[in-house]
Amino acid sequence: MALGKFSNIFYYTCIFVLSWIDLNSQVSNATVISIMNSGFEGEAGCCKTPMGWINCGHAGETPPDIQPELSITGHALFGVTKIPYEGKTYVGMVVRSNETWERVSQRLTSKMLKGQCYSFSIFACRSDSYLSAQKENENVLLEYTTPVVLRIWGGEAYCHQKELLGESKLVDNLDWEMFQFELRPKTDLEYFEIEAFYKTPVLLPYNGNVLIDQASDLVPIPCPGTPDYKNYLAQKEKQLAQVKKKVDSQKPSSKPPANSLPVAQQKSETKILKQLDSKSVKVGQTIKIEKLYFDIDSSRIKPESYTVLNEVYDFLLKNPSIKIEVGGHTNSRPSPDFADRLSTRRAQAVRDYLVELGIDSTRINFKGYGKRSPIASNSTPEGRALNQRVEIKILSVL
Repeated sequence: MALGKFSNIFYYTCIFVLSWIDLNSQVSNATVISIMNSGFEGEAGCCKTPMGWINCGHAGETPPDIQPELSITGHALFGVTKIPYEGKTYVGMVVRSNETWERVSQRLTSKMLKGQCYSFSIFACRSDSYLSAQKENENVLLEYTTPVVLRIWGGEAYCHQKELLGESKLVDNLDWEMFQFELRPKTDLEYFEIEAFYKTPVLLPYNGNVLIDQASDLVPIPCPGTPDYKNYLAQKEKQLAQVKKKVDSQKPSSKPPANSLPVAQQKSETKILKQLDSKSVKVGQTIKIEKLYFDIDSSRIKPESYTVLNEVYDFLLKNPSIKIEVGGHTNSRPSPDFADRLSTRRAQAVRDYLVELGIDSTRINFKGYGKRSPIASNSTPEGRALNQRVEIKILSVL
Protein backbone atom coordinates (compact mmCIF):
# COMPACT_ATOMS: atom_id res chain seq x y z
CA MET A 1 0.00 0.00 0.00
CA ALA A 2 2.80 2.39 0.97
CA LEU A 3 4.78 1.34 -2.09
CA GLY A 4 1.79 2.03 -4.34
CA LYS A 5 1.36 5.48 -2.82
CA PHE A 6 5.07 6.20 -3.35
CA SER A 7 4.77 5.05 -6.96
CA ASN A 8 1.89 7.48 -7.57
CA ILE A 9 3.83 10.38 -6.04
CA PHE A 10 6.88 9.50 -8.14
CA TYR A 11 4.73 9.25 -11.28
CA TYR A 12 3.07 12.64 -10.84
CA THR A 13 6.38 14.25 -9.85
CA CYS A 14 7.92 12.97 -13.09
CA ILE A 15 4.96 14.31 -15.09
CA PHE A 16 5.34 17.76 -13.43
CA VAL A 17 9.09 17.89 -14.03
CA LEU A 18 8.77 16.79 -17.65
CA SER A 19 6.02 19.36 -18.23
CA TRP A 20 8.14 22.09 -16.60
CA ILE A 21 11.14 21.12 -18.76
CA ASP A 22 8.98 21.13 -21.89
CA LEU A 23 7.45 24.54 -21.06
CA ASN A 24 10.81 26.16 -20.33
CA SER A 25 12.23 24.63 -23.48
CA GLN A 26 9.47 26.40 -25.43
CA VAL A 27 10.09 29.69 -23.61
CA SER A 28 13.82 29.60 -24.26
CA ASN A 29 13.18 28.82 -27.93
CA ALA A 30 10.61 31.60 -28.38
CA THR A 31 11.53 34.17 -31.01
CA VAL A 32 10.13 37.49 -32.14
CA ILE A 33 7.11 36.93 -34.39
CA SER A 34 6.91 39.47 -37.20
CA ILE A 35 3.56 41.04 -38.07
CA MET A 36 3.22 41.44 -41.83
CA ASN A 37 2.43 44.98 -43.01
CA SER A 38 2.29 46.16 -39.43
CA GLY A 39 1.81 49.75 -40.62
CA PHE A 40 -1.35 48.87 -42.59
CA GLU A 41 0.05 50.48 -45.72
CA GLY A 42 -2.00 50.29 -48.90
CA GLU A 43 -3.98 52.26 -51.43
CA ALA A 44 -6.46 54.35 -49.47
CA GLY A 45 -10.09 53.62 -50.23
CA CYS A 46 -13.36 52.13 -49.16
CA CYS A 47 -14.05 48.62 -48.07
CA LYS A 48 -10.74 46.79 -48.34
CA THR A 49 -7.95 45.53 -46.14
CA PRO A 50 -4.22 46.17 -46.72
CA MET A 51 -1.91 43.51 -48.08
CA GLY A 52 -1.17 40.83 -45.50
CA TRP A 53 -4.51 41.19 -43.71
CA ILE A 54 -7.78 39.31 -44.26
CA ASN A 55 -11.27 40.71 -43.63
CA CYS A 56 -13.11 38.75 -40.93
CA GLY A 57 -16.22 40.89 -40.72
CA HIS A 58 -19.84 39.82 -40.92
CA ALA A 59 -21.33 38.60 -44.20
CA GLY A 60 -23.26 41.28 -46.06
CA GLU A 61 -21.47 44.15 -44.34
CA THR A 62 -18.61 46.11 -45.87
CA PRO A 63 -14.99 45.38 -44.86
CA PRO A 64 -12.81 47.91 -43.00
CA ASP A 65 -11.38 50.90 -44.88
CA ILE A 66 -7.82 51.96 -45.70
CA GLN A 67 -7.62 55.57 -44.54
CA PRO A 68 -7.15 58.47 -44.96
CA GLU A 69 -8.35 59.20 -48.48
CA LEU A 70 -7.72 62.96 -48.59
CA SER A 71 -8.44 63.41 -52.27
CA ILE A 72 -7.93 66.81 -53.81
CA THR A 73 -10.99 66.21 -55.99
CA GLY A 74 -13.45 65.49 -53.21
CA HIS A 75 -14.17 65.26 -49.53
CA ALA A 76 -12.33 62.94 -47.17
CA LEU A 77 -13.53 59.34 -47.36
CA PHE A 78 -16.37 58.97 -44.84
CA GLY A 79 -15.26 62.19 -43.15
CA VAL A 80 -12.06 60.68 -41.74
CA THR A 81 -9.16 63.14 -41.86
CA LYS A 82 -6.73 61.88 -39.19
CA ILE A 83 -3.09 61.99 -40.28
CA PRO A 84 -1.31 58.59 -39.93
CA TYR A 85 0.98 58.12 -36.96
CA GLU A 86 3.60 56.83 -39.41
CA GLY A 87 3.62 56.08 -43.12
CA LYS A 88 0.79 56.96 -45.50
CA THR A 89 -2.24 54.94 -44.38
CA TYR A 90 -3.93 53.13 -41.52
CA VAL A 91 -7.09 51.03 -41.08
CA GLY A 92 -10.48 52.29 -39.90
CA MET A 93 -12.92 49.82 -38.34
CA VAL A 94 -16.47 50.21 -37.03
CA VAL A 95 -19.00 48.49 -34.80
CA ARG A 96 -22.67 48.74 -35.76
CA SER A 97 -26.00 49.02 -34.01
CA ASN A 98 -27.21 45.91 -35.89
CA GLU A 99 -24.86 43.69 -33.84
CA THR A 100 -22.10 43.42 -36.44
CA TRP A 101 -18.52 44.61 -36.16
CA GLU A 102 -15.22 44.52 -38.04
CA ARG A 103 -12.01 42.57 -37.57
CA VAL A 104 -8.86 41.71 -39.54
CA SER A 105 -6.63 38.65 -39.35
CA GLN A 106 -3.36 37.24 -40.63
CA ARG A 107 -1.32 34.06 -40.41
CA LEU A 108 1.74 34.47 -38.23
CA THR A 109 5.25 33.84 -39.50
CA SER A 110 5.72 31.40 -36.59
CA LYS A 111 3.47 30.06 -33.86
CA MET A 112 2.76 31.78 -30.57
CA LEU A 113 3.83 29.19 -27.99
CA LYS A 114 1.67 27.88 -25.19
CA GLY A 115 2.56 29.50 -21.86
CA GLN A 116 4.99 32.03 -23.38
CA CYS A 117 4.28 35.70 -22.65
CA TYR A 118 4.46 38.23 -25.50
CA SER A 119 4.25 41.99 -25.67
CA PHE A 120 2.19 43.59 -28.42
CA SER A 121 1.42 47.25 -29.02
CA ILE A 122 -0.60 49.19 -31.55
CA PHE A 123 -1.40 52.87 -32.06
CA ALA A 124 -5.10 53.66 -31.96
CA CYS A 125 -7.47 56.59 -31.73
CA ARG A 126 -11.06 57.55 -32.47
CA SER A 127 -12.11 59.71 -35.39
CA ASP A 128 -14.49 62.51 -34.40
CA SER A 129 -16.29 61.87 -37.69
CA TYR A 130 -16.88 58.52 -39.42
CA LEU A 131 -19.75 58.06 -41.86
CA SER A 132 -20.83 54.52 -42.71
CA ALA A 133 -23.87 52.50 -43.76
CA GLN A 134 -25.47 49.19 -42.81
CA LYS A 135 -26.75 46.43 -45.06
CA GLU A 136 -30.34 47.21 -44.01
CA ASN A 137 -30.08 50.57 -45.81
CA GLU A 138 -26.88 50.96 -47.82
CA ASN A 139 -27.92 54.37 -49.18
CA VAL A 140 -27.99 56.09 -45.80
CA LEU A 141 -24.73 57.14 -44.16
CA LEU A 142 -24.80 57.45 -40.37
CA GLU A 143 -22.24 58.86 -37.95
CA TYR A 144 -20.16 56.21 -36.17
CA THR A 145 -18.51 58.22 -33.41
CA THR A 146 -19.01 56.28 -30.15
CA PRO A 147 -15.73 54.92 -28.73
CA VAL A 148 -15.00 51.19 -28.87
CA VAL A 149 -12.37 48.76 -27.56
CA LEU A 150 -9.79 46.65 -29.35
CA ARG A 151 -9.68 42.91 -28.77
CA ILE A 152 -6.81 40.60 -29.70
CA TRP A 153 -7.60 36.98 -30.64
CA GLY A 154 -5.57 33.92 -31.51
CA GLY A 155 -6.74 30.94 -33.53
CA GLU A 156 -5.93 27.99 -35.74
CA ALA A 157 -7.24 29.45 -39.02
CA TYR A 158 -8.17 32.80 -40.54
CA CYS A 159 -11.00 34.44 -38.55
CA HIS A 160 -10.93 31.58 -36.03
CA GLN A 161 -11.40 33.04 -32.55
CA LYS A 162 -10.03 30.29 -30.32
CA GLU A 163 -8.57 32.44 -27.54
CA LEU A 164 -9.25 36.00 -26.47
CA LEU A 165 -5.72 37.16 -25.68
CA GLY A 166 -6.32 40.76 -24.68
CA GLU A 167 -8.75 43.67 -24.57
CA SER A 168 -7.89 47.37 -24.48
CA LYS A 169 -9.37 50.16 -22.46
CA LEU A 170 -11.93 52.33 -24.24
CA VAL A 171 -10.33 54.04 -27.26
CA ASP A 172 -11.78 57.51 -26.75
CA ASN A 173 -8.64 59.54 -27.53
CA LEU A 174 -8.66 61.69 -30.68
CA ASP A 175 -4.85 61.79 -30.89
CA TRP A 176 -2.78 58.67 -31.52
CA GLU A 177 -1.99 56.70 -28.40
CA MET A 178 0.00 53.49 -27.99
CA PHE A 179 -2.03 50.63 -26.54
CA GLN A 180 0.06 47.83 -25.01
CA PHE A 181 -0.95 44.23 -24.41
CA GLU A 182 0.66 41.31 -22.61
CA LEU A 183 -0.47 38.09 -24.28
CA ARG A 184 -0.12 34.58 -22.85
CA PRO A 185 -1.74 31.89 -25.02
CA LYS A 186 -3.01 28.71 -23.42
CA THR A 187 -2.30 26.72 -26.59
CA ASP A 188 0.00 27.08 -29.60
CA LEU A 189 -1.59 29.61 -31.97
CA GLU A 190 -0.77 30.28 -35.61
CA TYR A 191 -3.30 33.00 -36.52
CA PHE A 192 -3.71 36.49 -35.12
CA GLU A 193 -6.72 38.81 -35.18
CA ILE A 194 -7.47 42.43 -34.27
CA GLU A 195 -11.13 43.22 -33.60
CA ALA A 196 -13.16 46.36 -32.99
CA PHE A 197 -15.79 45.65 -30.35
CA TYR A 198 -18.32 47.35 -28.10
CA LYS A 199 -17.41 48.53 -24.62
CA THR A 200 -18.50 45.65 -22.39
CA PRO A 201 -20.88 44.94 -20.82
CA VAL A 202 -23.03 45.89 -23.81
CA LEU A 203 -26.57 46.99 -23.01
CA LEU A 204 -27.39 47.95 -26.57
CA PRO A 205 -25.17 47.71 -29.67
CA TYR A 206 -24.15 51.09 -31.08
CA ASN A 207 -22.33 52.76 -33.98
CA GLY A 208 -18.67 53.42 -33.19
CA ASN A 209 -15.20 53.55 -34.78
CA VAL A 210 -11.52 53.00 -34.12
CA LEU A 211 -8.44 53.81 -36.22
CA ILE A 212 -5.37 51.57 -35.94
CA ASP A 213 -1.79 52.12 -37.11
CA GLN A 214 1.75 50.81 -36.50
CA ALA A 215 1.27 47.43 -34.85
CA SER A 216 4.38 45.98 -33.24
CA ASP A 217 5.84 42.52 -33.62
CA LEU A 218 5.01 39.89 -31.00
CA VAL A 219 8.03 40.03 -28.70
CA PRO A 220 8.70 37.33 -26.06
CA ILE A 221 8.84 38.84 -22.57
CA PRO A 222 9.21 37.53 -19.01
CA CYS A 223 5.87 36.46 -17.55
CA PRO A 224 4.45 38.12 -14.43
CA GLY A 225 5.91 36.61 -11.28
CA THR A 226 9.31 35.85 -12.80
CA PRO A 227 12.51 37.63 -11.62
CA ASP A 228 12.99 39.49 -14.92
CA TYR A 229 9.44 40.85 -15.10
CA LYS A 230 10.28 43.98 -13.05
CA ASN A 231 13.08 44.84 -15.45
CA TYR A 232 10.65 44.48 -18.35
CA LEU A 233 8.18 46.87 -16.68
CA ALA A 234 10.93 49.46 -16.20
CA GLN A 235 11.85 49.31 -19.89
CA LYS A 236 8.17 49.52 -20.78
CA GLU A 237 7.79 52.77 -18.82
CA LYS A 238 10.76 54.29 -20.66
CA GLN A 239 9.25 53.29 -24.00
CA LEU A 240 5.89 54.85 -23.10
CA ALA A 241 7.60 58.10 -22.10
CA GLN A 242 9.43 58.25 -25.46
CA VAL A 243 6.21 57.57 -27.37
CA LYS A 244 4.31 60.25 -25.45
CA LYS A 245 7.04 62.77 -26.22
CA LYS A 246 6.82 61.95 -29.94
CA VAL A 247 3.01 62.11 -30.02
CA ASP A 248 3.01 65.46 -28.22
CA SER A 249 5.55 66.84 -30.70
CA GLN A 250 3.31 65.83 -33.61
CA LYS A 251 0.16 67.48 -32.31
CA PRO A 252 -0.73 70.11 -34.90
CA SER A 253 -2.30 72.67 -32.62
CA SER A 254 -0.10 75.26 -30.97
CA LYS A 255 -2.67 77.36 -29.13
CA PRO A 256 -1.37 78.99 -25.95
CA PRO A 257 -2.56 77.56 -22.62
CA ALA A 258 -6.06 78.57 -21.56
CA ASN A 259 -6.26 82.11 -20.14
CA SER A 260 -2.55 82.72 -20.72
CA LEU A 261 -3.17 84.99 -23.69
CA PRO A 262 -6.79 86.24 -23.72
CA VAL A 263 -8.39 86.68 -27.12
CA ALA A 264 -9.20 90.29 -26.41
CA GLN A 265 -5.50 91.10 -25.98
CA GLN A 266 -4.66 89.60 -29.35
CA LYS A 267 -7.03 91.69 -31.46
CA SER A 268 -5.54 94.23 -33.78
CA GLU A 269 -6.96 97.71 -34.30
CA THR A 270 -6.33 97.28 -38.01
CA LYS A 271 -8.16 94.32 -39.52
CA ILE A 272 -5.87 91.94 -41.42
CA LEU A 273 -8.47 89.94 -43.39
CA LYS A 274 -10.61 92.73 -44.84
CA GLN A 275 -12.30 90.28 -47.22
CA LEU A 276 -13.65 88.32 -44.28
CA ASP A 277 -16.93 90.24 -44.13
CA SER A 278 -20.28 88.51 -43.67
CA LYS A 279 -21.98 91.10 -45.87
CA SER A 280 -19.84 90.34 -48.91
CA VAL A 281 -18.53 86.75 -48.68
CA LYS A 282 -19.92 84.26 -51.19
CA VAL A 283 -20.01 80.48 -51.41
CA GLY A 284 -16.84 79.27 -53.12
CA GLN A 285 -14.85 82.39 -52.26
CA THR A 286 -11.25 81.75 -51.19
CA ILE A 287 -9.38 84.06 -48.80
CA LYS A 288 -5.69 83.70 -47.97
CA ILE A 289 -4.89 83.91 -44.25
CA GLU A 290 -2.26 86.65 -44.19
CA LYS A 291 0.33 86.91 -41.40
CA LEU A 292 0.01 83.24 -40.52
CA TYR A 293 3.39 81.72 -39.64
CA PHE A 294 4.62 78.21 -38.84
CA ASP A 295 7.92 76.77 -37.71
CA ILE A 296 10.02 75.59 -40.67
CA ASP A 297 8.73 72.28 -42.12
CA SER A 298 6.31 72.03 -39.20
CA SER A 299 2.63 72.49 -38.38
CA ARG A 300 3.45 74.31 -35.16
CA ILE A 301 1.80 77.74 -35.26
CA LYS A 302 3.96 80.68 -34.19
CA PRO A 303 2.51 82.98 -31.50
CA GLU A 304 2.55 86.00 -33.83
CA SER A 305 -0.17 84.25 -35.86
CA TYR A 306 -2.77 84.36 -33.08
CA THR A 307 -4.00 87.82 -34.05
CA VAL A 308 -5.16 86.83 -37.53
CA LEU A 309 -6.51 83.49 -36.33
CA ASN A 310 -8.61 85.31 -33.77
CA GLU A 311 -10.07 87.39 -36.60
CA VAL A 312 -11.22 84.13 -38.18
CA TYR A 313 -12.57 82.99 -34.81
CA ASP A 314 -14.52 86.23 -34.31
CA PHE A 315 -15.95 85.97 -37.83
CA LEU A 316 -17.17 82.40 -37.27
CA LEU A 317 -18.48 83.23 -33.80
CA LYS A 318 -20.59 86.10 -35.11
CA ASN A 319 -21.81 84.13 -38.15
CA PRO A 320 -22.88 80.69 -36.85
CA SER A 321 -24.49 79.66 -40.15
CA ILE A 322 -21.25 79.97 -42.14
CA LYS A 323 -19.15 76.88 -42.78
CA ILE A 324 -15.61 76.94 -44.13
CA GLU A 325 -12.82 74.75 -45.44
CA VAL A 326 -9.25 75.43 -44.33
CA GLY A 327 -6.91 74.53 -47.21
CA GLY A 328 -3.15 74.09 -46.88
CA HIS A 329 -0.68 74.58 -49.75
CA THR A 330 3.09 74.32 -50.18
CA ASN A 331 5.59 75.46 -52.78
CA SER A 332 7.36 73.06 -55.14
CA ARG A 333 10.41 72.39 -52.96
CA PRO A 334 9.19 69.39 -50.86
CA SER A 335 8.58 65.91 -52.24
CA PRO A 336 4.93 65.21 -53.16
CA ASP A 337 4.36 63.02 -50.09
CA PHE A 338 5.92 65.51 -47.69
CA ALA A 339 4.03 68.40 -49.31
CA ASP A 340 0.72 66.55 -48.88
CA ARG A 341 1.43 65.73 -45.22
CA LEU A 342 2.71 69.20 -44.33
CA SER A 343 -0.13 71.07 -46.05
CA THR A 344 -2.73 68.81 -44.43
CA ARG A 345 -1.23 69.16 -40.97
CA ARG A 346 -1.02 72.93 -41.24
CA ALA A 347 -4.66 73.12 -42.32
CA GLN A 348 -5.58 70.83 -39.44
CA ALA A 349 -3.59 72.98 -37.00
CA VAL A 350 -5.63 76.05 -37.97
CA ARG A 351 -8.87 74.10 -37.68
CA ASP A 352 -7.88 72.70 -34.28
CA TYR A 353 -6.98 76.17 -33.00
CA LEU A 354 -10.45 77.45 -33.90
CA VAL A 355 -12.17 74.40 -32.43
CA GLU A 356 -10.23 74.75 -29.17
CA LEU A 357 -11.49 78.33 -28.92
CA GLY A 358 -15.07 77.03 -29.14
CA ILE A 359 -16.11 76.82 -32.81
CA ASP A 360 -18.13 73.68 -33.62
CA SER A 361 -15.88 71.22 -35.48
CA THR A 362 -18.70 70.38 -37.92
CA ARG A 363 -18.42 73.90 -39.32
CA ILE A 364 -14.78 73.55 -40.36
CA ASN A 365 -13.40 71.09 -42.91
CA PHE A 366 -9.69 70.95 -43.67
CA LYS A 367 -7.71 69.65 -46.61
CA GLY A 368 -4.09 69.57 -47.74
CA TYR A 369 -3.52 70.35 -51.41
CA GLY A 370 0.24 69.87 -51.34
CA LYS A 371 1.92 71.68 -54.23
CA ARG A 372 -0.80 71.06 -56.81
CA SER A 373 -2.31 74.57 -56.86
CA PRO A 374 0.40 77.24 -57.17
CA ILE A 375 -0.69 80.87 -57.50
CA ALA A 376 2.76 82.13 -58.55
CA SER A 377 5.95 80.89 -60.15
CA ASN A 378 8.05 78.56 -58.00
CA SER A 379 11.24 79.77 -59.72
CA THR A 380 11.67 82.75 -57.38
CA PRO A 381 11.74 83.07 -53.57
CA GLU A 382 8.86 85.53 -53.73
CA GLY A 383 6.73 83.13 -55.77
CA ARG A 384 7.48 80.22 -53.47
CA ALA A 385 6.49 82.33 -50.47
CA LEU A 386 3.14 83.10 -52.09
CA ASN A 387 2.51 79.43 -52.89
CA GLN A 388 3.19 78.31 -49.32
CA ARG A 389 -0.09 79.43 -47.79
CA VAL A 390 -3.25 78.53 -45.89
CA GLU A 391 -6.62 79.65 -47.25
CA ILE A 392 -10.22 79.83 -46.12
CA LYS A 393 -12.89 78.67 -48.55
CA ILE A 394 -16.52 79.63 -47.87
CA LEU A 395 -18.65 76.48 -48.07
CA SER A 396 -21.99 77.74 -46.81
CA VAL A 397 -23.56 81.10 -45.87
CA LEU A 398 -27.06 79.92 -45.00
